[in-house]
Amino acid sequence: MSTESFLPYGRQQIEQDDIDAVSTALTAELITTGPEIAAFEADLCEYTGARYAVAVANGTAALHLAVLALGLPRGSIGVTTPNTFVATANALLYAGHTPRFVDIDAQTYCMSPECLAEFLDSAPEDNRADVVLPVHFAGNTAGVEAISDIAKRYGLRVIEDASHSIGGKYRDGSRVGSCRYSDMTTFSFHPVKTMTTGEGGAIMTNDPDLYRQLMLLRTHGITRSPEEMTQNHGIWYYEMQALGFNYRITDIQGALGRSQLRKLDRFVARRQELVDGYNKAFADVPWLTTPWVEPDRQTGWHLYVLQFDWDAIGQDRPTVMARIREQGIGSQVLYIPVHTQPYYRETYGFLDGDFPVAETYYENALAIPLYPGMTAEDQIRVITAVLNLA
Repeated sequence: MSTESFLPYGRQQIEQDDIDAVSTALTAELITTGPEIAAFEADLCEYTGARYAVAVANGTAALHLAVLALGLPRGSIGVTTPNTFVATANALLYAGHTPRFVDIDAQTYCMSPECLAEFLDSAPEDNRADVVLPVHFAGNTAGVEAISDIAKRYGLRVIEDASHSIGGKYRDGSRVGSCRYSDMTTFSFHPVKTMTTGEGGAIMTNDPDLYRQLMLLRTHGITRSPEEMTQNHGIWYYEMQALGFNYRITDIQGALGRSQLRKLDRFVARRQELVDGYNKAFADVPWLTTPWVEPDRQTGWHLYVLQFDWDAIGQDRPTVMARIREQGIGSQVLYIPVHTQPYYRETYGFLDGDFPVAETYYENALAIPLYPGMTAEDQIRVITAVLNLA
């Protein structure tokens, strides 16, 4: 193993102002369900342009509550992409719905609008789909405008899984999270994401009814608002009006999120600089394909995923990962197609070859380090290690 510092594929960027914000929150009277949460939600709305934000325990909780808040009948069909973490599809299962997949675009690695339209066209009208969950893979929002149009044509609700893409913008310049193309947008603030609250997530929406339902579901389905109660015994009284969950986030995390959000544009800009450096270094390497993004979008760049021609370099992926790790460089495979997981195979009968573009992508994918704290020297180390593979 190299004696130089290890470079993981992703990591948080924590600075002194973040530490100070958390320290202040720790000494406040309320360290959970206090003013920092509401302030963080307000900051998210100001940043994205959405009317409402609901901060929750993690990105999976955000997806779960977003699906539940739609109030769809149990057994409804939800369509997403196989190129995502299992949480996207699992959120449908948690709500008692049936997950279906459509293949990805070979260039963007995001849901293919053409495949979505083909799926909907071929499905029986009384069993077509009720909600679609496009995933902004690696931060790329490509195709969301077309998916929104298709969803409107077929009467589908739209939940954007934007766990990878806070800080990005759509083609029209509006920010990811504005819900311009969806009913709701979910974020994840896990440490490897573009900004962090430790663990945490959020749901954005412009719909006041969805907002009220999300707020109810976040805290056990309980309300303390006298205007919403069926009766009122006194100031201590509360009512459980739905089967909700304990998906709250803490004021400590809210304080960290507010501090991180103020620096998000700087983080995104640094990630773009690193992506530009990688793209330039790998542009003419015949056994590598660099990630593509439309030139008229600002991308949050959560991940930098290369496609390798393993045959051309005469090595398999485990060997390559081991070789660069010996030089102190981490890598990761993102993602194993969800439909190939044993649970999905056994429950729904998915087979190899069902979604060939996603499967081919997976077979050749490898993410290399990308995070704002990387120095120019760090990036040169990564580039050199990759180029020396062949």
